[in-house]
Amino acid sequence: MFAKAFRVKSNTAIKGSDRRKLRTDVTSAFPTLGTDQVSELIPGKEELNVMKLYTHKGVAVTVYTSGNPILFELEKNLYPTVYTLWSYPDLLPTFTTWPLVLEKLVGGADLMLPGLVVPPAGLPQVQKGNLCAIALVGNRAPVAIGVAAMSTAEMLTAGLKGKGFSVLHTYQDHLWQSGDKSCPPSIAPLLLDPTDLSEEKADAALQERVGGLTLERREESGEVRQSGGEKSLPEASEDDSAGGLSQDSTDSKKLQEQMDKVLEQCFLHALKCRVKKADLPLLTSTFLGSHMFSCCPEGRQLDIKKSSYKKLSKFLQHMQQEEIVQVKELSKGVESIVAVDWKHPRITSFVIPEPSPTSQTVQEGSGEQSYHPPDIKPLYCVPASMTLLFQESGHKKGSALEGSEVRMIVIDYAKKNDLVDASNKNLVKLDPILCDCILEKNEQHTVVKLPWDSVLSRCFERMQPAYQVTFPGQEPVVKKGKICPIDITLAQRASNKKVTVVRNLEAYGLDPGSVAAVLQQRCQASTTVTPAPGVKDSLQVQIQGNQIHHVGRLLLEEYRLPQKHIQGLEKAPKAGKKK
Repeated sequence: MFAKAFRVKSNTAIKGSDRRKLRTDVTSAFPTLGTDQVSELIPGKEELNVMKLYTHKGVAVTVYTSGNPILFELEKNLYPTVYTLWSYPDLLPTFTTWPLVLEKLVGGADLMLPGLVVPPAGLPQVQKGNLCAIALVGNRAPVAIGVAAMSTAEMLTAGLKGKGFSVLHTYQDHLWQSGDKSCPPSIAPLLLDPTDLSEEKADAALQERVGGLTLERREESGEVRQSGGEKSLPEASEDDSAGGLSQDSTDSKKLQEQMDKVLEQCFLHALKCRVKKADLPLLTSTFLGSHMFSCCPEGRQLDIKKSSYKKLSKFLQHMQQEEIVQVKELSKGVESIVAVDWKHPRITSFVIPEPSPTSQTVQEGSGEQSYHPPDIKPLYCVPASMTLLFQESGHKKGSALEGSEVRMIVIDYAKKNDLVDASNKNLVKLDPILCDCILEKNEQHTVVKLPWDSVLSRCFERMQPAYQVTFPGQEPVVKKGKICPIDITLAQRASNKKVTVVRNLEAYGLDPGSVAAVLQQRCQASTTVTPAPGVKDSLQVQIQGNQIHHVGRLLLEEYRLPQKHIQGLEKAPKAGKKK
């Protein structure tokens, strides 16, 4: 619908009565949204505009915008935009497709059923005409909104062939372009616990596999028939499915037990080494992001959702029952650790693991080696105006020298040419070459001598800056100019929300995507990687909220980058008054 440019008829601020009516309509259209969520989506006093437009086909559409378009109304029906669904990814039943399909959807195509990816739990149950979200494999953030052309049962009966959804709006279409053009956040797919599968879901999954909906399923069915012998196809498939579920259940329990051990180790390690009595009361979110994550054992990744507790609050309740910590809700909906028993046997007996000098930080299954910061040296290039001063030492225009080399060359030049003042060795007599190199035009006839520090500082000022970067195992690379520091800034987005923006990571050998993934875990907030505006071939990382403290801790303590190469750390949120 918005694949081509639309024509705006009017764009005005919403009236108070219309705002209240819109809230009522949203509550009615999306009953899964709570009162607080509706108030957050349609705030009481913040700017909210009503934009009336005509699509390229002449269809009249009303769009509600709050910085970004949040809703659009078509034929008295309300639809959320992708910006809204990124904040509420579970608002609509979500179907999954492949990334290559997105390009077709942006171009105005509808989603055909062969393009769907069927998850292990089966397709979401919808009826014909229901509003649905469409996401890509590996990311739950919706990239399109459409109306189901048939029910789920009809889709399966049709063998997943034909048109599945009439697409109304997509990421990268012209409606999306009317907002801040941000990219979809990275939202991890929901993990399905096989032990939670009901018999009905297992039977539905079995019927999908037997139905021969795709070539892959037909091949699987053929293999079952050959190996099944005297058994009928459904019986053989049922046995295989039951065996697979049993095996998956066992594996899942083992993974949960392992994650429980990692969780407890991080918890005890953080209490024993990082948290002090003066830190209390301590927000549970801060305790997780600033203390527990950094205590994760080498080669492991802490993910509470993969543990048996699923949530930090449940884990802390368990620890409170063991009388290790005391947790209270100091303000509505916000829990804090208010007391710690540091004499508890579990804390006193906990042995802090020693990091292995040869071990590498490896993400599970990714094989990603630990980061080692580059060696960065400031250099000084010889300009044309100073070639006579440096030519005796064998250097020519453009030669890059370290600061110590520049000092030695200037000192040797002064001594060889007998320029050190005999009566005061702290002064240097200026010959014509030094005069041309370091004096201004109005000084050349008045200044005869200068102190050593003034001579050297003027030399450095007139030389062209450069720097040498050496990454571990690579040849040094010399670049002109000064290296840009990693820039951390705060930006304001729609609904007065703050985001932390990190730029210039590539100059220090850091992959923005990897940094975003780590920060997503540490901050427990959505992260996106987008092109840096005004800089060619450079990316920036955006994290929801003011996360400068977490970013600084990651860069300084774990990546071990010098603080002089990082700017913006002073914008971290100050510790508020303890209640």
